[in-house]
Order: sequence, then C-alpha cells, then structure tokens
Amino acid sequence: MNQQHQTESCPATRPRRFYDCTLNEKLLYSSFLLLAGIAYMMALAYLYTSFDGIDGKPGLSVEDVAENYYGNRSGTRLESALRGSMASYIEIEDRNHVVEWLKSGAPKAGYERVIKPIFDERCIACHSAVSGLQIPDLSSYDGVKQVANVDTGVSLHSLMKVSHIHLFGIALVALGIGLIFRFALLPAWFQHTLTLLPFIAIFIDISAWFLTKWDPTYAYTVIFAGGLLGLSWALQIFISLYQIWFLRCRVEVTSEE
Repeated sequence: MNQQHQTESCPATRPRRFYDCTLNEKLLYSSFLLLAGIAYMMALAYLYTSFDGIDGKPGLSVEDVAENYYGNRSGTRLESALRGSMASYIEIEDRNHVVEWLKSGAPKAGYERVIKPIFDERCIACHSAVSGLQIPDLSSYDGVKQVANVDTGVSLHSLMKVSHIHLFGIALVALGIGLIFRFALLPAWFQHTLTLLPFIAIFIDISAWFLTKWDPTYAYTVIFAGGLLGLSWALQIFISLYQIWFLRCRVEVTSEE
C-alpha cells in the first residue's frame, strides 16, 4: 500500500523567503519598495529638467552631461545657465540680449543700459545677497562679471559636496532595497550579482563625475553607470514585489511502499 507524505523541499535550516513573511512584513516591504521606485522616477525627472538644453539644444544628450561637468570652454558659465537650468526663468528675447552682451566682452556700459533691467526683473529675487541662497549674486556688475568668464563646468568644491551626499543617501537606499531583496528565491549567483550592482554603479557614476571634469569623454560613463543603477534597482524592486505576493513554498510529494 502506497503512502504519500507532503514535505517542504528545503530543510528546516533554510533561509527565510518572502512566503515566510507575515502580512505586516509584506505590507511594510511593499510600501518601501513602491516609494523608493517613485522617488527614483522623480529623481530622473529632476535630472532631465536640470540637464535638458545645457548644450543649447532641446532634449537630454551626452553633450548636456559633458557640459555640466566639463563646461563649455567656448562660452561662459552665465550663458550655459541661461541656455540650460535657468532657461525657463527668462524670455528668449531677453536671453538673446544677455548672450549677445556676453559675446561682446560683457562691457560695463552695456550692463547698465540693457542687462541690469533684465536681471532686476527676472533674476534678482533669488540671485542676490539678501535671498540667502548659495548661488551667484547678479545684483551688481562685479557679481555678474564673476560668472561671465569661460565656463569650466561645475566646480570641484560643488562636486565634492554633492558626491558625499549622494554616496551616503544612495548607499542607504541600496541597503534598504537589498535587505528586502535578500528574501527573494533566485539562483545564488544572480542574486549576489544584482545585490552588488547598485553599489558598484553609484561608485562608477560619481567617479565619472570627476573624470568628466577632466575629460568630457567620460560623460558616456556617467550615463552608463546611471543606467546600470536604474536597471539593477528596477529588477530588485519588481522581483521582490512579485515574489512578496505571488511566491508560494513548493512542496514535494514522496511515496513510500
């Protein structure tokens, strides 16, 4: 007479999987992953609007990334800002007047007559000492002259400030997603690789910022590393969300005679 016994396919010492989690854990993990995914999409939107048009052309391109870090050595910092991140704050006609003035050598006479009224109307609310913001002061000719020089891109000081913030912040997000992703049931080599990829990608990305400051060719590395980070996080989030709610513990049926 045959007797059938149902047993788990894994021993009692097996690692925890998503199907072992309580409903409260599943809700907690799902909420975090969804919010992390939305936050990343908003970060991409912010990057797009920040870099879009830096090279004077619509859309985001490798040239936009290169000019942000390396600069436009044929133009000025002010011109790059007016064509890029500040383009939405000034009318096209006014921008053309400012660019024409910059290309003429930024004379003081032209500043008083044409440029100052434009800046007073469009820029001074933020770009002045009284605003308290850590941005160039455009309320005087001397202040404007400081950004009317050759554009060498973002400064090393700014890069160091932003990079340490990104390293701390993204490392914590990668840790949070990774701690949840460790419950996934996957081939060990694939899970280990996908867990490490975000940390590797952000290190390459931020290193490429400084390299692009030296050579604009490394802008391709910035884009590649950013894509690698997004892909690895997307896979971790989607795999985790799927297995949280749909993965079931497999059982084996053995027969004894």
